[in-house]
Amino acid sequence: MKQNIKTRLFAHQKLDIGLLWQPEESQSHYLLNVLRLVEGDELKLFDGQSGEYIGQICTASKKNCTIKIVKKIREMEYSPDLWLLFAPVKKDKTDFIIAGATELGVAKIVPTITKRTISERIKKERYEAQVIEASEQCRRLDIPLIEDAQSLEKILQNWLHDRTLYFMDETGKGGDILSVFQTAPTQTAAILVGPEGGFDETELNLLRQKSFACGVSMGKRILRAETAVQAAISCWQAICGDWKSV
Repeated sequence: MKQNIKTRLFAHQKLDIGLLWQPEESQSHYLLNVLRLVEGDELKLFDGQSGEYIGQICTASKKNCTIKIVKKIREMEYSPDLWLLFAPVKKDKTDFIIAGATELGVAKIVPTITKRTISERIKKERYEAQVIEASEQCRRLDIPLIEDAQSLEKILQNWLHDRTLYFMDETGKGGDILSVFQTAPTQTAAILVGPEGGFDETELNLLRQKSFACGVSMGKRILRAETAVQAAISCWQAICGDWKSV
């Protein structure tokens, strides 16, 4: 069997040794016409539910191919139970947030509409494609769940109180983020990052009234939304998540 296999794809069905899997047309095009793979070539496959496998191309035509699952190489692992709630920003910045959150290991992503959200055109299918691509590249085995966009008010109304919601408080009234995470009650959590311009004062007041919500401060500097997402997730992963065991 060939070594140093670099190609890795997500399969939209459960895999098992001996299965003959036919990729979607776009995936076949990528394998055959972009990467120029041929019959006998191998690649890594994962399905988000049963681990990672080696597959071998056993038939190939111009537009389609069939891949046989020949070996299992990793058992299933799940990312920590951390959610990201963020206010969508401009397209490229939102793309950066989605990809980065996936690489950093969040389990769920919830586009959140606030009073100052500048982009309400939420393309869930685009986000789902992005988390798959990012998962393929970063070697994670599960795929973050993308929720439908919801208003902040509706999210807070339906929140389950056993999950702590840490919101980024730009006013400096929140606790120091590292100290707060070090005393986190559970490993079930969510991080909320507001829009460019920050939360409206009424939203901050509403958040501060919720027993499950906890404001955190990230220092004296004002961070861009996409920077705040990366920084907050990194802090949580380092203290409460799976970075501790790496």
